[in-house]
Amino acid sequence: MDKYKGLENIISKENIKYNEPMKYHTTMKVGGACDCLVEPTSIEEIKKIISYAKANDIPYYVIGNGSNLLVKDEGIRALIIKITNKFSDIEVDKNHIKVYAGCSVPKLSQIAKENSLSGLEFACGIPGSIGGAIRMNAGAYGSEMVNVVEKVGYLDEDGNLVEIDGKDAKFSYRHSMFVENPEYIVVYAVYNLEEGNIDEISAKMEENMKARKEKQPLEYPNFGSVFKRLEGYFVGKLVDDCNLKGYSIGGAQVSTKHSGFIINKGNATCKDVLDLIEHIKATVYDKFNVTLQEEVVILGGNIK
Repeated sequence: MDKYKGLENIISKENIKYNEPMKYHTTMKVGGACDCLVEPTSIEEIKKIISYAKANDIPYYVIGNGSNLLVKDEGIRALIIKITNKFSDIEVDKNHIKVYAGCSVPKLSQIAKENSLSGLEFACGIPGSIGGAIRMNAGAYGSEMVNVVEKVGYLDEDGNLVEIDGKDAKFSYRHSMFVENPEYIVVYAVYNLEEGNIDEISAKMEENMKARKEKQPLEYPNFGSVFKRLEGYFVGKLVDDCNLKGYSIGGAQVSTKHSGFIINKGNATCKDVLDLIEHIKATVYDKFNVTLQEEVVILGGNIK
């Protein structure tokens, strides 16, 4: 671990963790330890961390809230840079909100509501951070980030701060240029919203949250929708029609509330979850000749 010690000259020791179990940093609550995890508090710290990692040949990976992430039981032999609420300032200017990448998506939607700004009602229950939401073009209830993001600021592979228009971010379904270029790190986004009525905004958010609670297994650790949307199919119905609702492997179970979700019943390993994903995929393919593609990001072992 000596090669990581130099990080203590860059950021506060309290923001550095060695041999840190990743189950504490994913919403599924599974995963082995990473070599080192840091939580930067500014763009400058992120730049210096990346520079240090490159200079010392240390592989690294950037995460947010871990809401769409599975870490294997073997852990990760790398530096994990976690963009958290320690890097989450929000600036409101009329109908624009500039928010830094560590802010949670629900917090942003609340700030928008408090300022009578409409457009982020769909996001009130999305459990990720802004950086992850931009990267994956997060969406719900008929809207996505692409519809409200005006600008995105990111660090390129050389540590330069670049700002682009939202329309140039190559947003598509659960995709953006940041998926294509994982070395780019989202550091902020600017949202262009509409003036609205706070009571109507609040009512819409309450409606969305009620629907989410009724349809999704929020009472259990999970990572959201397991599989990507399919043209002409409802993934949950395919899984239901294979009689897999409630099916378990170890501590991982297909949710009895919504078959598009896998839950951690309390003692799941990542292997349990991955084995269950493969069982679902094989069963659906055998019955319907349909190939499911997982939406979750899977990390483990050495990162290049």
